[in-house]
Formats: sequence, C-alpha cells, structure tokens
Amino acid sequence: MVAIGFSGAVGNTPLIELRTLSSALGRRVLGKAEFLNPGGSVKDRAARAIVDDAEARGVLQHGGTIVEGTAGNTGIALALVANERGYRSIIVVPDDQSQDKIELLRAYGSDVRVVPSVPFTNSENYYHVARRIAEATAGAFWVNQFENTENRRTHEATTGPEVWEQTGGRIDAFVAAAGTGGTLAGVALALKARDERILTALCDPYGSALYNYVNNGELKPEGDSDLEGIGIKRLTANFEGAPIDRALRASDGQAVGMAHWLLEREGLFLGGSSGLNVVGAATVAKELPEGSTVVTILCDGGGRYLSRIFNEAWLALNNFNRSLTLEEILAPRQVF
Repeated sequence: MVAIGFSGAVGNTPLIELRTLSSALGRRVLGKAEFLNPGGSVKDRAARAIVDDAEARGVLQHGGTIVEGTAGNTGIALALVANERGYRSIIVVPDDQSQDKIELLRAYGSDVRVVPSVPFTNSENYYHVARRIAEATAGAFWVNQFENTENRRTHEATTGPEVWEQTGGRIDAFVAAAGTGGTLAGVALALKARDERILTALCDPYGSALYNYVNNGELKPEGDSDLEGIGIKRLTANFEGAPIDRALRASDGQAVGMAHWLLEREGLFLGGSSGLNVVGAATVAKELPEGSTVVTILCDGGGRYLSRIFNEAWLALNNFNRSLTLEEILAPRQVF
C-alpha cells in the first residue's frame, strides 16, 4: 500500500496489546497506537479532517493561512498539513506547555505565538487570541478545534470503526481522556452504534470539570493538573451529547508513573496523556470479568516531553516518582 502524501498516511494505526499489563490484570488491554500517525499524534486525524472540510467549503483557499490556539499536538499536525498543501500556519500556544513541542512547531515553519497561560474567561487566553488573529489576517481560517465538530466526525468515521474491525467486535470497554472531546466522543458514537453494550468511560485529570459533568451533570472542576492537552472546564460542541457511561479520575502522579512503567515494562515511549489513558483503561479492566477487552488511545510519543515528565529535575521539582509499581499506580483514590 502506498499512501499519498502526509494526509494519506494518517489513520489505520495498529492496536497494540499491552502484554505485561494484560497479564498482570487477567484482562486484555489494547492501545490504539496514534503516536504512529505521520505527525506523531492522534491530532493528525482532526487536523486533516478540519482542513479537508474548510477547503471543500471554500473558506480556506490557495495562499491562505491556518490559525489555531493549541496545547501543541494539534498545532504540530496543522503545521504539517499546511506545509503539505501550501498554506502558512500561525499557532498560538500557552506558555505552560512543553518547550519540546514549541520547538517542533518552529522547526516545522509555523509562526508560533507564545502567550501567557490564563483561564478561558480571560480575553488573553490562547483560544481567544487565535480567534482575533484569524479575524485580522487576510485569507485566514481559524480551525477552532474545540467547537468544530469535524473533529468528532472524523473519529466517528475512522478511529471508532478501526477499533471495531481490529478487535473483531470483541470489545467490552473503551476508555480515554478528553481535551476537545473529539476523540472520546467520536469513538464512543461509532462503538455504541455497533454494540450499545460496550462501556464507554472518560478518564479525567484533576482540574477538569468533565468528571463531575458526566457523573453528576455539573461542570465543577476539582484539584489541579499539569498534564498537557487533556482536561477542560467547559462543555465543547465536540463533547456535548457524547454517549459516555461513566467517568473516573486519575492524578498526574499516576499518569507520569504509568508513562515510565510503560517505557520500562512494555517498551513504549509515550506522553503523559497516554499514561493517564492507560491508568483509566486498567482501572476499568479490573472491574470487568476476567478475559474482558478494554481499548484506549496512545496519544503521542514521549519525545515531546523530554523537558518535563522524562526530565529528572522536573520530576524532582514536582515530587513525582518515576519508579512506582503497578499496584502503586493503580491504588484507588490515589492522589500524588
């Protein structure tokens, strides 16, 4: 099979069985290897789909500029799609994101605007800054990944069906975190349409409001998190109406511990959001009958976090333990 360009290589990622974890749990835990997309993350799918749609609607034309506010991976994917199709890209990034991703964006030729990290309600939040830049730039298209439902639709049309086909329909639960909500909502819609008995669960970081929204119907954040690209304090168009059965929560310490555990025990070099997702998948798996199959998303690789979760000084500064046992990582209600 020959893929046509960057866009043609997006998707159809393998499912990886986490063998050591599955053996320890007595349940099969599978990770959708989205870090193997050509841009290195799950966000390649949304970037391609949103640009395709913008071109089809005529709102992005030859010589145009793609503008987005992002924690990093969507910007990286958009920069590469822009390069492939001859557009400029302006990416607005909050200053609390890893320097690794900011440097990648610059290497890919994006005009990177780093702004202070402030709440969404502040007009200087990266989301609002990106919108204003797009409005003031001739020929610009604002991606608006949080509210643009092409994000969710592409996961409903591609990622979810791929999971179903790769498991032969033998899947008991799907668990993932949410940032924009597009991946979790889209995959959940696709799987529920094929078998409504499949459990769909959100694994939320502390500081996000979606845990309480799913379980209690209230957008109420609790605690705090330094994980990038996941968790949100508002309801997005992509997440609204998603068929999510339940929500659970995991701490940064658990996510970071799992990222190191996966590297050391599974040979997979992944970011913190993948660690969080695997914590969620393992937690749900333990509650299901032996032999059950749980799928999650392996969002991106660990190389984008060398200055953070794989940096010894950063780990020490934040009191994170990189050498936790599986039992310690999955300890109930563990916050560290």
